[in-house]
Amino acid sequence: MSSHGSSNTGSKTATGMSSQVKTPATAGIGEDKPKVFDAQGSIGKQFTEEGAIGGTAQKVGGPLDKEGMIGKQFTTEGSVGGSVQSALGGKSSKSN
Repeated sequence: MSSHGSSNTGSKTATGMSSQVKTPATAGIGEDKPKVFDAQGSIGKQFTEEGAIGGTAQKVGGPLDKEGMIGKQFTTEGSVGGSVQSALGGKSSKSN
């Protein structure tokens, strides 16, 4: 037994509750996260120029480019992308 009466051996480097320790599994707890259709969300980001769908449109170019007649409608400022962003985008409430 140790000097403080527990059967656990070794030095205790940190005090406090284990829930205070940040790990990859607990990294996002208590933080606001973007909703899935937000431009930063898991689905919405696919339509940005860095995403799979938006990136392909950028490579094709022409009217599908983010500044083209069709592509500009899908940006967060465009009629389609702006409607999705305002209706389904934003931040979700904190987890936990």
